[in-house]
Parts: sequence; structure tokens; C-alpha cells
Amino acid sequence: MFPIRDHNPSQKTPYVTYALIVVNIVVFASYWGMFSDPRAINALFAAFALTPATVTGGSEWHTMLTSMFMHGGLMHLAGNMLFLYIFGDNLEEELGHLRYLGFYLVSGLLAALAHVISAPFSTVPLVGASGAIAGVMGGYLLLFPKARVDVLFIFIIFFKIFPIPAWVMLGVWFGLQLFNGVGVDTQSGGVAYWAHAGGFIAGMALILPFWLNRGGPLYWRRTEGHPPHPEAQYRMVKSAIPRAGQRRNGDAPGASTARSLTDIPRSGRPRR
Repeated sequence: MFPIRDHNPSQKTPYVTYALIVVNIVVFASYWGMFSDPRAINALFAAFALTPATVTGGSEWHTMLTSMFMHGGLMHLAGNMLFLYIFGDNLEEELGHLRYLGFYLVSGLLAALAHVISAPFSTVPLVGASGAIAGVMGGYLLLFPKARVDVLFIFIIFFKIFPIPAWVMLGVWFGLQLFNGVGVDTQSGGVAYWAHAGGFIAGMALILPFWLNRGGPLYWRRTEGHPPHPEAQYRMVKSAIPRAGQRRNGDAPGASTARSLTDIPRSGRPRR
């Protein structure tokens, strides 16, 4: 289950969100070719990825910032940018461009710190914007808990898109980070669950003064837990792809001759 859009796209252009997406894509594109050269990619990650054991040793502190603009693969990048695109615009509209940028960067730094604390002796490099984006998600949850988010649910071969409140989707996501963070050996690598959880908590804590300044629960009453502008109306569009059906007498030459299931007799041999 993952989100594909929310129902309250911002009414102002989210320049910072777009810029962050572009920067992440450009940075990834600059070293994408190195993945075929293990020595080169490992040297790059050693210089700019966050390695907790190195940071706790008192060096390479800059990697807490640089690591949040690097990714370990194309799908890693695509997933992070999708989440940032969905949840970043409304937060940027409420905070303003510069304050939102500061919020994003501080959330990422605190997420990196949470990862270092959870695995202080790990020598596995950490890359990804997930911690900073988790902060955006935490801020979104506090400000817009009832905003509707369309999620794509996939179960084996069954899939369906349906809207759910943001607090359900984000609450489940945060719960999974905590559950996996407790049950996974963070020293040996894998997904940085505590960076996600730490970023999420940091985002909520950073946005708390802003929410209180807007009235706290009164802000929710005024907005009903939604971004303070009209909700977008989405509708399913009928596909323009023609359906293949049974050819009947009188059909024009070139019409579809695909047989329907009812055109095959019980013996399994098609009619002639």
C-alpha cells in the first residue's frame, strides 16, 4: 500500500519542493554510472554517505547533510520523490518557502542523528532523503490529519485505488517503522527504520509551535483537519482503448475477430 496523490494540491507553486526533487535527481544522475564500478561507488559513499561509526568517532560530520541528497538506486529515488511530491507542497504553502526549506533540512539532520544513536558502531553507509521526507510527513500529519490521500493497495494480483484519511496512512507507516526498528539489527544495515521514525517525530515536534500559534485544536476546527483550500475533485476517466469483441455478420472488414469466452464450445475446440 503506497500513496499516489492527495486531494488537496497546493494553490501556490511549491518551488522548494520542486527544487529539492530536481536536486535529488541531478545528484543521483551524476553518479548513476558508477554503480557498475563497485570501487568507484564505494569510494563515493565513503566520502559523502553517513557512516555512524565514523561520525561517532568525531569526523565526517558533513555526511549527515550530504547523505540526504544521495540514493542507493533508481527505485529508492523514485519512492522518496513520490512521497515528497505528495506531502511537501501543502506544508510549503503553510510554512512559506524559506521556513519550509529550513524545516526539511533540520528534519533530515535530526533523522540522521537518530540513526547514529540507534547504530553508533555501524560501518554501513546510509544514503537517502527518507529521514527528511519523514519529517515532512510528520508535519503533514499534525496539520492535516483528515486530508484524503489516494493509496494504491496491491495484494498479489488484486489492486485498487481508494482514498483514506492522512492520519490512517501516516499512522500505519509510522507504526511499521517503530515495529521494524525494534525487531531489526540496525548495526548490520538494511532499511534505516530509526532514521524514518526519528525524522517523523522531529517533523511533528518542529511543526508543533506553528500549529499552536495557529490555535492548535481551533486550527483543526477551522480547517476540519484539511489543508485550508478547496478539495480537488478526481474522477475515473473511461479508457479510450477499444474493446476486442466477437465479429458478427455485417461487421466491416478489419473489425476485431477476437472470440469471446462464450464462442468456445465446451469441448474446448473452437467453432469453424
